[in-house]
Amino acid sequence: MTTRDLVQSIRSSIRSAADPDRARGAQAYMKSDMPSWGVRVPEVRKIVKAAVREFPPTSPDELRAAVYELWRQAEAREERYAAIDLTGLKMAKADLDMLPVYEEIIRTGAWWDLVDGVAHRICALLIAHPGTMKPLLLRWAVDHDTWIRRTAITSQLAAKEGTETDLLAAVIRANMTDKEFFIRKAIGWALREYSKTDPEWVRNFTADNASDLSPLSIREALRLLPSP
Repeated sequence: MTTRDLVQSIRSSIRSAADPDRARGAQAYMKSDMPSWGVRVPEVRKIVKAAVREFPPTSPDELRAAVYELWRQAEAREERYAAIDLTGLKMAKADLDMLPVYEEIIRTGAWWDLVDGVAHRICALLIAHPGTMKPLLLRWAVDHDTWIRRTAITSQLAAKEGTETDLLAAVIRANMTDKEFFIRKAIGWALREYSKTDPEWVRNFTADNASDLSPLSIREALRLLPSP
């Protein structure tokens, strides 16, 4: 029962590393109803790596089962971080069957630390399956769920030279007038990240859409660029 052993190993190791004093501060910082055990994210990652070495998933189906169990039965936030870390295994990178997993994490996680944890996973799927992922992200950009829309905006943070600028522009334009802080911040973040690759594109896009972009989005987008 590799999946059960993997999940139990992760759970027991995280609980053994619990820090009650830090847990109270972590839960307050995240404004979360879900308890924290006060285990730092780098330590959670070490725990997951060690568990995977001892109980490696033998198939994508086993991996998904472990992710779902950790995510759905989580008693503390660190178990959800561990579930997200498991999705980083090589066998999941280009697997479109992981998409429902990521969508569940985004919709039910519904907070920046969990949602942003799968942004790079969505980027990997976009690079591997653009024909499927581009139409999907355009739909996500107008979804009723704020966090799904945020993910559409941040989906190319890691793309660099491979960024589909038409897609980036489209998902941002669909959300430019949104007043939600996490959307405005995401727009600025996505543009700022791409400014490291193509500063002129970002400068021109920001100038062309300045009347609709929020001051926050513009400030974040141009943060790394010298004044003209």
